[in-house]
Amino acid sequence: MGDYNQAVILDSIRRAEEGLSRVELAASAGLAAQTVSNICRRLLDSGLIMEAGKETSGPGKPRTILRLSPRGLYAIGVHIDPALTSYALLDAVGTVLVSVDEPTNLAGNPADVVAAMGARIRLIIAESGVDENRIAGVGVATPGPIDAASGTVVDPPHMPGWTRVPLREILHEATGLPVVVDKDVTASAVAEVWAGSSDSARDFVFVYIGTGIGAGLVLNDEVVRGSSGNVGEIGHIIADTDGPLCDCGRRGCIKVTCMPETLVAQAREAGILPAADPQAETALLDDMASLAQAAAEGNRSAVDILARSAQRLASAVSVLTNLLDVERVVFGGPFWPALAPTHLVLIPPLLEQLSVTTGVHSVDVAGTIVDSGGEAFGAACLVMEKTFNPNAALLLLDAKA
Repeated sequence: MGDYNQAVILDSIRRAEEGLSRVELAASAGLAAQTVSNICRRLLDSGLIMEAGKETSGPGKPRTILRLSPRGLYAIGVHIDPALTSYALLDAVGTVLVSVDEPTNLAGNPADVVAAMGARIRLIIAESGVDENRIAGVGVATPGPIDAASGTVVDPPHMPGWTRVPLREILHEATGLPVVVDKDVTASAVAEVWAGSSDSARDFVFVYIGTGIGAGLVLNDEVVRGSSGNVGEIGHIIADTDGPLCDCGRRGCIKVTCMPETLVAQAREAGILPAADPQAETALLDDMASLAQAAAEGNRSAVDILARSAQRLASAVSVLTNLLDVERVVFGGPFWPALAPTHLVLIPPLLEQLSVTTGVHSVDVAGTIVDSGGEAFGAACLVMEKTFNPNAALLLLDAKA
């Protein structure tokens, strides 16, 4: 119970941008004033929170405002993508202190590649100068599917040979730190919750547009993961009944209509982009940026490709919003910046048209509040979530006790 109450206090302080007094904490957490005082004293002694001045409101003594101490805790995030591996070191209030990107080595043995990631993490820690004893752990965001129980990536697309790679085990051995492994889309949803304010939407779908497209789900401010940690595999939702044939045997799935590589292939076929060089490494992010630039400059074929993509994605996302009755859809991921200008204009009215709850509530559509390229930030937020968020499971007694 003590651990749970402490997490409640930490989470309440974290969410309050201006900080909270002990009196406000007792009221918001529903705890006795003495309990709050005892917990706050422990947190102050450990350096996790700090006193940030006095506030006067009405008669009585000024109240001492409590906030998270930026140097009280740190987390490291690693985002693994088929093209790029990104690293970020965060402090307790979410400031990115170190950010590193490097090409993902798909030619090497996966176990050796992951061990090299561990060495990179050790180097980041050494060069940052932060107190290693205050690093809560390493969060890893990876393409799915994953085996969450063992921290293993199972067989991610576009990463040949990465079959059942024990990410958690290898990185823990290489770094000596606790390691949390989750899907990239789940990490992005966690980041959206972590970076949001206290009045942010509590129920939303996060549509992650990376090399693949997935969906994260947040209900009642909690990130939903499913029985095996693989919520959000939406590649076979049909987006266009007249679309191309998918490897599942049906037509028009997200996998063959909305993926960035599909849009780039259409752009090449239309002459918007040059033919692919079979000797060169594909730079999908650059190609998508070029397609978006062509559309911005008025290229009719480029505009049509992105508009058709928005229509198909809106059709697929409406399946999720109608099923889950959420109030917001958030788009993000590495390829979102290229799509945002078109999609933020076209998708909202399409979703309103396709929504069954239009007469009850609207469905807000927004781009992520996390900075572009912040996927490693999301990975680090996995650690922050595990550290700060109250977990009701802490209240369960061991059945064997």
